[in-house]
Amino acid sequence: MSTAPLRYLHGFGNEFESEALAGALPQGQFSPQRPAYGLYAEKFTNTAFTVARESNRRTWFYRIRPSVSQGAYEPLAHQLLRGAPETGSTGSPNALRWSPPVLDTSSDFIDGLVTLASNGNAALQTGMAVHLFTMDKSMARRCMVNSDGELLLLVQEGTLEIRTECGLLQTEPGELVVIPRGMKFQISPGTASARGFVCENYGHNLRLPERGPVGSDGYANDRDFHTPVAAYVDDDDEFEIVCKYQGRLFRAPVNHNPFDVVAWVGTAVPYKYDLRRFNALGSITYDHPDPSIYTVLSAPSDTPGVANVDIVIFPPRWLVAEGTFRPPWFHRNVMSEFVALLYGQYDAKKVGFEPGGFSLHNSYVPHGPDADVFAAARKAALEPTRLNDTMAFMFETRYVLNPTPWALACPAMQANYRDCWRGLERRFDPRTP
Repeated sequence: MSTAPLRYLHGFGNEFESEALAGALPQGQFSPQRPAYGLYAEKFTNTAFTVARESNRRTWFYRIRPSVSQGAYEPLAHQLLRGAPETGSTGSPNALRWSPPVLDTSSDFIDGLVTLASNGNAALQTGMAVHLFTMDKSMARRCMVNSDGELLLLVQEGTLEIRTECGLLQTEPGELVVIPRGMKFQISPGTASARGFVCENYGHNLRLPERGPVGSDGYANDRDFHTPVAAYVDDDDEFEIVCKYQGRLFRAPVNHNPFDVVAWVGTAVPYKYDLRRFNALGSITYDHPDPSIYTVLSAPSDTPGVANVDIVIFPPRWLVAEGTFRPPWFHRNVMSEFVALLYGQYDAKKVGFEPGGFSLHNSYVPHGPDADVFAAARKAALEPTRLNDTMAFMFETRYVLNPTPWALACPAMQANYRDCWRGLERRFDPRTP
């Protein structure tokens, strides 16, 4: 990975434009008879043509060769990557938690993917999947294109350089990256190895949630989302395109580097966001607000107010509520929750929830703070408290998440997870209010 900082375009949902060669981008039209420099014009649509203007996502590429110049696809086996629906896998009514799995790092991003859980149906464009990735190799002379869903990546260890058709992105723990469905990308580790989590969103594109009574600023601000600038590669060496299509992988040869976009203009773009810039809001009087106030991005479903998937974080913040039990309360939720810790300490779990570990609490599965966290919080002096150097995230979805057979058989699955609540003894005394 280059040590020099990259230049980015700023904003969310904008009509961006970028050119690596002056004059490569047509002016006043998208499809000229003869584009500059002998380039080909190619339209990349990420939503239907007739979607409302505010939601429409498309980008025009001006490239050295069009995508149709690749060869035919053939099946490519992958033992641990799955799609939805996943046959033979069902959701669990139990609270589930895993320690960080030990994974083989001798792989690139594609070979190092492992599916943990999924729901919905990729063909019907509903639901999502959760994957782990681990890698110590560049994708070298191959790239990936995911026709099933939009990809959101969260690095837990190491750093990554991600090449896309729009240009380069660098990312580290504490940042997220989103790659549009159908866009080619290539990932290289910037450190000896890297690992992290992937949310594969089959539904509506992720968007910024409404702020409601918060008003015009706060939460994730549009200006903090970064999109790459055009950066093309011009070579004629053999390359391989790996496509995920209906839950299966396919590969096709191409006789040139497919990252040959010299200029582009549009709204269907990759982007990254530094979670540490999230403007966290909370109670300054009493009680614990709903965790929806920590939503960074949301993919809506066909039911208003109910998400196909929400991307929620638990960042550094102040706790100041008075007369209040400050950790997350015990609850049973209509939504299903996949929670993972990127780094630091999660405030509701002091033991057994390590960086790289994760939990799954499906719809209406009861969960909440550990017994020792509960006991300490009941006695804590309610002074202003700062949570520092921590970052956890949650993929919250309206559909039940079905763990894969690999996840259920993984040695990292904690058979004794429920022991964390054994100390919640009877405290009721009708004589003492």
